[in-house]
Amino acid sequence: MPESSASFTGDIPSYYDSGLGPVIFFNYADDLAARCGVFAAKDVLELAAGTGIVSQRLRRRLPPETRLTITDLNAPMLALAEAKLSNTTNAAFQPADAMALPFGDDSFDLIACQFGVMFFPDKPTAFREAARVLKPGGHYLFSVWAPMARNPFAGIADAVAAQFFPDDPPGFYKVPFHYGNPEYVAADLNKEDWSEVSHETVTLKKTIEDPEKFAEALVYGNPMIDEIRARGGVDPDEVASAILDALRDRFGPPPLRMPLEAVIYTCRRR
Repeated sequence: MPESSASFTGDIPSYYDSGLGPVIFFNYADDLAARCGVFAAKDVLELAAGTGIVSQRLRRRLPPETRLTITDLNAPMLALAEAKLSNTTNAAFQPADAMALPFGDDSFDLIACQFGVMFFPDKPTAFREAARVLKPGGHYLFSVWAPMARNPFAGIADAVAAQFFPDDPPGFYKVPFHYGNPEYVAADLNKEDWSEVSHETVTLKKTIEDPEKFAEALVYGNPMIDEIRARGGVDPDEVASAILDALRDRFGPPPLRMPLEAVIYTCRRR
């Protein structure tokens, strides 16, 4: 099972960006950027920026003079993000490990992170690092997926893949959907670092405009494709086809509409 977002390599970033982005990431990215835009931040850090889906929206939402530092541990995904913002001013790109940030204390007014925290192997350390590089009174806004039961597309992908490998089912989808209980997050946040912590559950009803592309990306757009190939004996296209059938059965007839649910946190540093 992949332990961090650094496992998103090879062709995965392009499938992730074009196949998963429009369906499960774009709306939440708009929401997170809008929340960040409320604060008069001059120096903003984005963690686990991936392919730049949030980065683009942050750059549009924030004042032009705001300095935006965009980071990810995964170089191929960060390269896609940099290409998207190649003509943008006041946007810097830097590889960074969220558990050992290469920035000085009190460097940023605001930190943003969409659906990255779940992949951090040592979450308490990552939260302490975020607090360290924030200025006093600064804010950390991050989102996590609600449990898999509230995001049935993930349950479908997970269950279908398991049907092909009943003795050794791929485990990727357990990672991003294991952190949806606010009690888990509260336990990992050092109360001495934060004066305020709040969270809001955001539910959507999303139309899958291109079900074939989405089903394909559910296999090829994350490290589950590596798990399938490592086990061997199964064509990944067969898994994607079976996922497509299951999506149509669950959310059809067309247009396919499915629920999504995420939890958005706002933390204020002491």
